[in-house]
Amino acid sequence: MNDTTFLGIPAFPSAAKSALADAQLRRNLAHATGTIRQKRADAVGELADWEELREAGRAIKERTLRHLDRYLLELEERVTAAGGRVHWARDSEEAGRIVVDLVQATGEREVVKVKSMATQEIGLNQALADAGIAAYETDLAELIVQLGQDHPSHILVPAIHRNRAEIREIFRSAMADYGTPAPADLGEEPRELAEAARIHLREKFLRAKVGISGANFLVAETGSAVVVESEGNGRMCLTLPETLISVVGIEKVVPTWRDLETFLQLLPRSSTGERMNPYTSVWTGTSAGDGPRAFHLVLLDGGRTDTLADPIGRQALNCIRCSACLNVCPVYERVGGHAYGSVYPGPIGAVLSPQLRGTASEVDRSLPYASTLCGACYEVCPVKINIPEVLVHLRARVVDESRARRAPKLERLAMTAARWVLSDPSRLAAAQRAGSAAGRLPARRGRIGRLPGLSAWTDARDAPLPAQETFRTWWKKRHR
Repeated sequence: MNDTTFLGIPAFPSAAKSALADAQLRRNLAHATGTIRQKRADAVGELADWEELREAGRAIKERTLRHLDRYLLELEERVTAAGGRVHWARDSEEAGRIVVDLVQATGEREVVKVKSMATQEIGLNQALADAGIAAYETDLAELIVQLGQDHPSHILVPAIHRNRAEIREIFRSAMADYGTPAPADLGEEPRELAEAARIHLREKFLRAKVGISGANFLVAETGSAVVVESEGNGRMCLTLPETLISVVGIEKVVPTWRDLETFLQLLPRSSTGERMNPYTSVWTGTSAGDGPRAFHLVLLDGGRTDTLADPIGRQALNCIRCSACLNVCPVYERVGGHAYGSVYPGPIGAVLSPQLRGTASEVDRSLPYASTLCGACYEVCPVKINIPEVLVHLRARVVDESRARRAPKLERLAMTAARWVLSDPSRLAAAQRAGSAAGRLPARRGRIGRLPGLSAWTDARDAPLPAQETFRTWWKKRHR
């Protein structure tokens, strides 16, 4: 079970077409992403050395990935020495099985969860449910998604596709099924919605004996795990239960505390537009009389080792999950995260998901094309991931794999003809003369409305007529 796609989601072109028809979704996304973009710009503008920080973050990540094996072994040694236990998971299925076994060993039938992309990636909630274990999301946005029986659509703000009126209705209709119901007179003000969530979750925090989290960073030097958040719900999950299980991708390790300092400056400004995170929780193993009595760290590969082997694609593993690329992407802003069919949406999802999951499915083959290649994502990435470069690289991979499976007959014929024409100057000149002749024919609005064999392209856009005079002809006239 490798990071399965959202069930029922078609490939990106079809999913995006449906999303574009949802005017309310577009309004919700435009408002939310615009607000976050401005906050980020203001926070970043305060630092004169922002570009130096970005370069430092990139360098730390790349150095760590080059020596990842050594740092992971150091991390395991430190976690074990501090009273924790490390488990290695090759894929999502193994990671889910490890977590289910650990929960069952406690005898508990419910857990509280910190917001975690890794647990979403492995489909942990479903694996727990299949074993008869209830998992309760405690992050406000994740709670909204869970109560609405929905999927997250954003890395930072999973319920970004919902407005306040929709959230109010979800709380009123679904909260009672999961525990404390919403007040009968619940309004749409953020303060009221947050208070309803606080009351609903409080009983779960006080009752749960098992907590499950991810981690933003793992410090190899000390074996410490780090979670940054804005609400404090994560800290409740990390400190109150008797057993804490953290599922973390192997790329989240940083060598030292000094390295961590760099990312604690980059992450909040890039994600929430804040100078620092309101809550930064750090724990190292277990301590008598303080926090959980048992700590388990599940280190997830899930395609990361294969990604690491790709000199260009491995850039995606530098990601610190800030979501800045989503908030500036013109494609994401119009179609939202569900169209990507993955827990990692937006530009970073378009380069990360096809590498972690492979390109066997139509959904994953379509993701590298879910971009205009405008480069806005590269400009805001706090660790300088060249997402457009990786997208083009993955497009080439998809084409090569398609060719290996034999491309459609019409496409093969078109590419063979193009190669024949372009491989000889005289043939190319003849084709250009023919195109110029066609350009002198009368046409609707001076455009070609439909091209045989390329209807999928020309149905969505008009092609301009060829120039009436080729460059070769123009040059000869002026340089006889």
